[in-house]
Amino acid sequence: MKIGVVLPQTEIGNDPVAIKAYAEAVEGMGFTHILVFDHVLGANPARPGGWKGPYTHRHGFHEPFVLFGFLAAATRRVELVTGIIILPQRQTALVAKQAAAVDVLSGGRLRLGVAVGWNPVEFEALGEDFTTRGRRIEEQIEVMRALWTRELVTFTGKQHRISDAGINPLPVQRPIPIWMGGESEVVQRRMARIADGWMPHFRPGAPAQAVVDRLHGLVREAGRDPKAFGIEGRIALSQVPQAEWSKELEGWRAMRGISHLCVHTTGLGLAKPADHVEMLRRFREVVGLK
Repeated sequence: MKIGVVLPQTEIGNDPVAIKAYAEAVEGMGFTHILVFDHVLGANPARPGGWKGPYTHRHGFHEPFVLFGFLAAATRRVELVTGIIILPQRQTALVAKQAAAVDVLSGGRLRLGVAVGWNPVEFEALGEDFTTRGRRIEEQIEVMRALWTRELVTFTGKQHRISDAGINPLPVQRPIPIWMGGESEVVQRRMARIADGWMPHFRPGAPAQAVVDRLHGLVREAGRDPKAFGIEGRIALSQVPQAEWSKELEGWRAMRGISHLCVHTTGLGLAKPADHVEMLRRFREVVGLK
C-alpha cells in the first residue's frame, strides 16, 4: 500500500519557500504522493440566501495545475494527485492540456482525480451547467483520453466537438490515470465503467469493506479486473487520536482492495507549514514507518 499526504491547502499559506520546503520534506520522509483539493471560488456566507458549506471565500486553495507545475520542479519522485478536480465546471480540452503539461514537466507523475462537484456557485461563475454535470463528466473523460493518446482528434459528442486537432506535447502517461470521487450509486456505477480508481471518504472496517466489495462486483460486471482498480483511503489525524494511529493504519492495511492511503494534517491547530511537516514525522515514528 502506497502512503502519501494531503497537502494542507487551507492552512499552508502563500509563502512559496515554505510550500517548496514542505514538498521536499514529504518526499524526503518517504511518502509516495501529495494529494491536493480543488476549489476555484469560495462563497460569502453573508450573500443573499446565505451559504452553507465546508469552506468560504476566506479559505485559500492553490490552483492544482499551477501548484503542480511548481511542485514538479521541487520534487523528483512523489506522485502529484488531484483529489479531486471538479471536472464538469472546467473546459475539457484545457484540462487535458494542463494535465498533459504537468505530466510532462513531472516526468509522468500525475494522477488525475475528478468528480462532479457539489457547489453550484462555482459552476455559475465558471459558466457551466450544474444540472448536467454527471452526463458531462463521462464525455469529458472520453475526450481527454483521446487527446492524451492521439496526435489528432476528431470528436462529435453531445457537449464537445473537436475537428482534426490535438494537444502538444502529449503526456508521458498515455493516458494519464483518472480516479473518481463520490459515493452515490450512480457515481459508483460510473466509476466501475470508466475510472482507474476511487477516492472514498470512510474509515476502515467492515462497513467500508462491504462498500469496496460491492464496487469490485460492479467493476467485474463492467468486464474489468478489480485488481487493476485502485482505491485510496485517508487518515485524518484530527479525527483519530494519536494512541489509535497504528490501529487505524492496520485497519486500512487489513482491508481488501486498498492500494493507496493519504495522511491529512489539517484541523489540528498547526500554525505553520513546518508544523505540518513535524506532525507527519511524528505519525511515521508512532506507526513505525521507515
